[in-house]
Amino acid sequence: MPSGVRPDETLPPPLRLPRRARRLLAGAYLLLVAGVAADVVTGPGTTVSPVLAAVPVLAGATTRAARVPALAGVVATLSVILLALANRNVPLSVHITALVAVLAATLASAANVILVSTRERELFQVRTVSEAAQRALLRPPPEHVGRLRIAVRYAAAAAEARIGGDLYDVVDTQQGLRILLGDVQGSGLGAVETAADVLGVFREAARTEPDLTAVAGRLNAALARRPGQAGMSTRFVTALLAGIPTGAGPVELVNCGHPHPLLLRAGRVSELEPPEHAPPLSLLELLGGDYPASCFEPLPGDLLLLYTDGVSEARDSGGRFYPLAERLAAVGPHDPGDVLDELLGDVRAYARAGLDDDAALLAVRWEH
Repeated sequence: MPSGVRPDETLPPPLRLPRRARRLLAGAYLLLVAGVAADVVTGPGTTVSPVLAAVPVLAGATTRAARVPALAGVVATLSVILLALANRNVPLSVHITALVAVLAATLASAANVILVSTRERELFQVRTVSEAAQRALLRPPPEHVGRLRIAVRYAAAAAEARIGGDLYDVVDTQQGLRILLGDVQGSGLGAVETAADVLGVFREAARTEPDLTAVAGRLNAALARRPGQAGMSTRFVTALLAGIPTGAGPVELVNCGHPHPLLLRAGRVSELEPPEHAPPLSLLELLGGDYPASCFEPLPGDLLLLYTDGVSEARDSGGRFYPLAERLAAVGPHDPGDVLDELLGDVRAYARAGLDDDAALLAVRWEH
């Protein structure tokens, strides 16, 4: 069990059926009741008792406990016997067939519930461990450093997805704050392993390298040397690095193939494009040279937003991308945490079908 996880957190949450599924099951039960009622009304010459084999199957669809379809099977068996006594003109072979069908369906439904529950419990425990590992990997940044307010939010692409390749970190160094926000190609444990390597190199290089471009070079070199399939690196990482002095001075940005950050100033949003575009980390050798840096002078009240493409490339039902710059301007320069909460809620409402990719946002605001 991972550290900090209570025993009850290793169990799956209670089963909650979607409203549509509940309606379908209710319809199935109504059909069975109608069938039994028709059997009673039509007299001793006919029977629909074989359909009662569906009772334990329906009961098993609503529970994780094997005793529920077993009890439903007992009720269905008793019902078959009562209908057999009421329908004496029906051949005995029909009643025996109905009884065998109910017993077989009961055993199969109970076994299926046990199998599904066991696999669900194992999957939930794996996801819980993965979530704990990712929380240990992605440390929460300080909320307040000097005149800076910082906030970060992470959202998985799906409700059951608890692990992905988005990464972030904030390191306080002698040169000021150094921030990394990135997105690993792909997802799953392989992406998290790559993210761990990137964060490990960043945390060391951010404190030892005097230039932010050198930090980016270290990250690129580490990923390029990372073995993958056939001896080649199989994953690249888009990343944005920011060097922010805790006092006065310009902010330095190094963009490694990542979506451009946004600057909210006096109600207007501008996109901070790099002087020249550069490839993601691990691909710099394909073009040669170094990662370029750009600077801007922050003003009190400014808000800098870093994000991954899970936000900017979220689509509505018509296939239109989420208008992040427009929505950021509408939110206004509030507390960074409030801004990110409002943006995440807005992008989830915009992409009604759900996010297609993990989303990470990091905001820094300069106080007056």
